[in-house]
Amino acid sequence: MTTALIVKPLRSIGLAAAVAAFVAPLDVSAQTQAQTQAPAPRAVQAPVRKPQPQPAAQAQAAATPASVAAAPKPAAPENVIARVGETNVSADDLRSYVAALAPREQAALAKDPAMLSQAVRLLLANRLVLQEAVAKKWDQQPAVAAQLDRAREGAVVELYLQSVSTPPANFPSEDDLQKVYEANRAAFLMPRQFQLAQIFVAAPKEGDKAAEDKVKQELDDVQRKLKAPGADFAAIARGDNNAAKDAGDLGWVAESQIRPEIRNQVMGLAKNSVSEPIKLDDGWHIIKLLDTKASYTRTLPEVRDQLVLQIRSERSNMMRRAYLAELLKQHPPVLNELALSSLLDASKK
Repeated sequence: MTTALIVKPLRSIGLAAAVAAFVAPLDVSAQTQAQTQAPAPRAVQAPVRKPQPQPAAQAQAAATPASVAAAPKPAAPENVIARVGETNVSADDLRSYVAALAPREQAALAKDPAMLSQAVRLLLANRLVLQEAVAKKWDQQPAVAAQLDRAREGAVVELYLQSVSTPPANFPSEDDLQKVYEANRAAFLMPRQFQLAQIFVAAPKEGDKAAEDKVKQELDDVQRKLKAPGADFAAIARGDNNAAKDAGDLGWVAESQIRPEIRNQVMGLAKNSVSEPIKLDDGWHIIKLLDTKASYTRTLPEVRDQLVLQIRSERSNMMRRAYLAELLKQHPPVLNELALSSLLDASKK
């Protein structure tokens, strides 16, 4: 007998999914903590920030042709966090990397050291690639240099927009936070949860009479064992596989994540009771309800960090849009529609 999941797959979130491991694992302990994504709160009005003249130093930097820089100077031995070959990552490198991340990603790294370890591996891999590209003067090829110029322009624009759309450090205030929380209390409702275990008997191939008879016999045998006095559900779920650790235990499952056919049966079960076999496309599921957690609304302290990040992100987006709107108002763009049309027509030929 095998154990099949009865829950709908959850969407995984996090920086770690985007980072590949290129070198041997570092000696960093992993502490995985589930993060709940705060709902989008109601918008908080943002003041229009008028564009300021760009400093001469920034303007000159933006106009300077871009090229791939050589790898950073080797870090002092006592400052090295990781190394592969002749490539090092220093503590300063890592601090700069983390400082450049979005607040949500910084919070994720702070809560999960394993993600920080993966980030270091990615930095090492990038250093190796950079060294090889520079050694081959790949960045000096005309087509590559043109792409680098465009990438640099985009980076300068993005960084500058971030600088003019960063909310004050004391935003949101406690009053703002409380108001947003109260306005979105329904979104912080945690659904009822069930701690479940199951015995799964896979369905036979359609039209295979011998296999159908075997599965029916197996299902009857399971039901007979379950009805015996003192029946051990976990032992029966484990079957002949005594090494199986989960013994059919599905853990805590939110009500909304359980398939409707099984949820209807679970809702009618008393604690520690067992359902009749439930027929689904993949086979038969026999469910045991181990425990239940009632639904509840998460408190403000529980969601504070996520809510602050969400509110600041929304304010930042509003400030960015307001800044761009004011900039375009001061410098209205003028397009030669006729020339633009001719250019599009020429590209179709």
